[in-house]
Amino acid sequence: MSKASAANAADGSSTRLSVRSKTFYGIGSVAFGVSTLGLSSAVLQPYLNRVIGLPALWVGTAIMLTLMLDAVIDPAVGQWSDKLRTKWGRRHPFMYAAAPLVAAACIGFWNAPADWPKEALGLYLIGMLVLLRLCVSLYEVPSQALAPELTSDYHQRTSLFSYRFFFGVIGGFGMNVVLYQFFLSPQNGGILNREAYGHYGILAAVVMAISILVSAIGTHHHIPRLAVPPQRQVKLSQLLREIGGTLSNRSLVVVMISGLCSGIATGMTGALSQYFYLEFWGLTASHISYLALASVLASFAGIAITGPASRAWGKKHAMIGLFGVATTTAALPILLRLLGLMPLNSSPWVFTILWIDAFIATTLAIGGFIIISSMIADVVEDAAVATGVRSEGLLFAANGLLPKFTAGIGVFLSGVLLTVVAFPIDAAAGSAPPEVMRHLALIYLPLTFTVNALSILVLLFYKIDKDTHERNVATLDAAASLAE
Repeated sequence: MSKASAANAADGSSTRLSVRSKTFYGIGSVAFGVSTLGLSSAVLQPYLNRVIGLPALWVGTAIMLTLMLDAVIDPAVGQWSDKLRTKWGRRHPFMYAAAPLVAAACIGFWNAPADWPKEALGLYLIGMLVLLRLCVSLYEVPSQALAPELTSDYHQRTSLFSYRFFFGVIGGFGMNVVLYQFFLSPQNGGILNREAYGHYGILAAVVMAISILVSAIGTHHHIPRLAVPPQRQVKLSQLLREIGGTLSNRSLVVVMISGLCSGIATGMTGALSQYFYLEFWGLTASHISYLALASVLASFAGIAITGPASRAWGKKHAMIGLFGVATTTAALPILLRLLGLMPLNSSPWVFTILWIDAFIATTLAIGGFIIISSMIADVVEDAAVATGVRSEGLLFAANGLLPKFTAGIGVFLSGVLLTVVAFPIDAAAGSAPPEVMRHLALIYLPLTFTVNALSILVLLFYKIDKDTHERNVATLDAAASLAE
């Protein structure tokens, strides 16, 4: 590190953050939450398949390819933001630029031409989806990388990511409620109304742009104390060694392998969730929005348990415990139905059980995701001790790389499963044959549970605890003092 870089890193990371700063940082994740909902396979798969009319295998392949391309783009954005030197710092220029670009791409995707041939329309939607994911990455990757720069405190990072996940959940599931309760309500044409998705896209664009700008402006005053990359000429061979040293960090590799496994389950669950809600459980659009409300409430509970769990058991063991129980809880309703132990769909108990299950599973999962994000932030110093370079953007982008690849594979597999069970593409909502959905559940449940279990077990090999992190911070602080 250069003297300025080292001094700024030491000064900026040691400052305790106010609630105001954490709130402004967290507000930006409203955009990520909205985009996560809008670009999730839970919405894209049925929208492109049942509303637009593209074959399920086409849709699964397209979503997989766009996710994989996005996974390649993210590390490039992260590395670019790590090396950028401007009067607005490394991260904020990307954040400001992303706001109008995200809005324009969002409107373009959800308001596709209605009179184009199916092949041309499919190519248009894939292109717009790639563009929209790119624009979201221009904000999300630098914004994530900003967190470990704002504070190096072991427990305060967990608190900072709690704010981030809270606003992300509020944004995502809040828009979910709006989508299903208003835009796709029976009064507005129902869940297969194409025009309603276009109106939703306009609102989503406005919400995302505003949240990004508010977060960027609200955290702008921190720029003078953030790390500044050294001004140096680096040979390609040296740059590749630094990147390799960062990406080969043992704890990062462990988390990436975990994400590789869980990404498959996430992709499949997201792509098939609406199919299970409508066809397996017989829910309405209104019911689905109330399940989203359970997730919103779960964000409060998840944040409430995260800090105490992390302090009591350490980040790694708390996260493994939370994810383990969440995975088991999420699988129970479908398992009980297959065993004939769930009430009939005509019973009001079905929705009650699903709501409680969603609340518990989401509470635990949110707690786990907050902690694992804080664990990735701790890798920053661990890698910097080994390489001498802070690479927050590259680390967070790399962490999301494999899950996006495998989430794409999971979405593709969902298209394969829908094809294997011969799901009727032209069926009205709620009219798919029960034997088709049972066949789908018998394949889906063991597959997703197994890969989720593997993703949890591999995290036993993560090695950074509180003592290790504090030694890393002390080492970097000593280097900064020496440089001064």
